[in-house]
Amino acid sequence: MDSELEGIGIMKTTVDIPENELEDVMRFTKAKTKREAIVAAIVDFNRRRRMAELIRYAGTCDTLMTVEELQRQRRRG
Repeated sequence: MDSELEGIGIMKTTVDIPENELEDVMRFTKAKTKREAIVAAIVDFNRRRRMAELIRYAGTCDTLMTVEELQRQRRRG
């Protein structure tokens, strides 16, 4: 996990996190440390939000190839 964070700013902060919630995050993420669990939860949260943003645009582009056009293009090489 730490290798993913290299080259980005790291900020220390103090927060009150309900112990049962933190235990669940550690169990779900299989994290060995509280920090690792919190970072994993934040990364997952942000990934899901980015995906939700992309979903808003699903079906809004009218210049995409149809399945048939894509298959024809693949056959041509």
